[in-house]
Amino acid sequence: MSEWRPLRRAKRVREATNPGDRARAPERSMDPHVAEEVPLADRPLVDTAIYRDGRRVATPSSLAETYRHLPGADGTMAWIGLYRPAEEELLAAAEEFDLHKLSVEDAIVAHQRPKIERYGETLFVVLRAARYLDEPEEVSFSELHLFIGPNFVLTVRHGQAPDLAAVRHRMEADPDLLGRGPEAVLYAVLDNVVDGYAPVIAGLQNDIDEIETEVFGADPHVSRRIYELSREVIEFQRATGPLLGILRSLEAGFEKYGIDEELQRYLRDVTDHATTVAERVDGFRQMLDNILTVNATLVTQAQNEEMKKMTEASYAQNEEIKKISAWAAILFAPTLIGTVYGMNFDAMPELHWALGYPFALVLMAAVCLGLHAIFKRRGWL
Repeated sequence: MSEWRPLRRAKRVREATNPGDRARAPERSMDPHVAEEVPLADRPLVDTAIYRDGRRVATPSSLAETYRHLPGADGTMAWIGLYRPAEEELLAAAEEFDLHKLSVEDAIVAHQRPKIERYGETLFVVLRAARYLDEPEEVSFSELHLFIGPNFVLTVRHGQAPDLAAVRHRMEADPDLLGRGPEAVLYAVLDNVVDGYAPVIAGLQNDIDEIETEVFGADPHVSRRIYELSREVIEFQRATGPLLGILRSLEAGFEKYGIDEELQRYLRDVTDHATTVAERVDGFRQMLDNILTVNATLVTQAQNEEMKKMTEASYAQNEEIKKISAWAAILFAPTLIGTVYGMNFDAMPELHWALGYPFALVLMAAVCLGLHAIFKRRGWL
């Protein structure tokens, strides 16, 4: 593809969108994030094809060539897949397909919540695909934007999931379904995204089962794991919850936009699966809340048991200290008396008293017995 065409078109679209600020993107994301580096081997244009009656009739090598092939007889459709395209690439596609500037801004900035918007004849859908990563035990999310027009489908991926190549192969293997138009591609993508939630559900269920075992096994690190898993479930709920609203909006427009009856059945099947996913995710959140409550109760009980043991140990220690103090006081009394009588002073009258020695012994015994009786009455001995 020649470089001058998308760059020139991008410039014109930017001038029409924001004449006062040509060097700036249409808007900036409010969410802080680190942009992931795209390897040089990853081309923005992943795959593009022209289909007539459900069969591939051309495989353009560039967007410009796709534009030239698109005008044709009824039943002709272009399916363009972009992966992390440059702003200029997306703005060029927007000019060619007459995409609304607000939807283009969302696709450029990304980090949007799942939603569906209709701009004239073009349907703009934002989806969040999810993958469960076994090793770190976390859920990885990626964003997908779809522009569905009367004769084209433009997909913009900002992550590895979903596997749109598998979706394309599936649709090409069923020309009858693909021949039903761009709405059939939308159905297939929705079905792939919802089916991709099944491994995530299984992974989260396994993590919750492990956490329940750890909680009753008194694992000291389980509280942190519960908190981290709760965050994953909440984020997953944000990705899956709005999907039901998207599907209901599509169902509401069946008659108005003349959607094929067979596609209506397929979309209802996707709705059933999405409802099951939403119910499971809501159940996970309630289970984690209950597990957190149980864990807090068990931690409190363990702390109370420790406090009880410490109190009992402190009480036993105090009893021993009482006994030691009582015996120390009993033994100190005769020591004090003996020390007084051991002083070698000539002026002490009892030194020449015949009954002085027996009196000292009796005095020591009396004091010791008296202290013993006092301590015994107070429970120190």
